[in-house]
Amino acid sequence: MSEWKPATYPSVSPYLVCEHAENIIEFLEQVFEATLVRRFDRPDGSLMHAEVRIDDSIVMIGGGAAGQVSAGTHVHVYVRDAQAVYERALQQGAESVQAPGRKRADDDFRGGFRDAAGTTWWVATQ
Repeated sequence: MSEWKPATYPSVSPYLVCEHAENIIEFLEQVFEATLVRRFDRPDGSLMHAEVRIDDSIVMIGGGAAGQVSAGTHVHVYVRDAQAVYERALQQGAESVQAPGRKRADDDFRGGFRDAAGTTWWVATQ
């Protein structure tokens, strides 16, 4: 058992940031029999973040803010030390997206960076 990630989560999860997140959740439920694991809404009730389980995997889904179109590729990775991984990424030329910290009402310490190919990586330690 890992102390740095939830016991029932894989280390790596795709993260879909999309304009019509509600439709994507319904699509995953209908097509893959996905089940909603957790959801965080914005103050206006719109989806900010959701996680669905498909078999032994988690797909994370971020709802685009008003006027935001679907974003490029995102990958979420649970690591032993999110701060250290974030700092190594910046040393290797990655662009900071979000400095590590606790941003939501969950147990994760999380930060993000974008690599040279445009992929946004979110690293977290529980």
